[in-house]
Amino acid sequence: MLNIHILILFKQKCRYAIVYSTKRPQIWYMSLKREEVSKRIGDRLREIRLSKGLSIEKVANGANIDYTQLSRIELGKINTSIYQVYCISRSLDVPVPHIFHVLDQGE
Repeated sequence: MLNIHILILFKQKCRYAIVYSTKRPQIWYMSLKREEVSKRIGDRLREIRLSKGLSIEKVANGANIDYTQLSRIELGKINTSIYQVYCISRSLDVPVPHIFHVLDQGE
């Protein structure tokens, strides 16, 4: 099984992600703005939650965050931390890379 860890770094105009795997690190340069990243990740989280038939309250409770906070994340209104995305992914029972793959689509 391939272990993948994603570290996304935003430094002024230079946007890039470093993807670490058991084989070798890869660098993906991204042209997405912060707002677009938040929107895509939020849309993906909502899509997964709804496909599993879970309420926003149940997922938020499992991630140990308030349901209003999860709502703002899903709507792309706030830029959340990688740790919160990790907690939400655990509550949804999906691997973190399953959420982040939307960043590489349709740039």
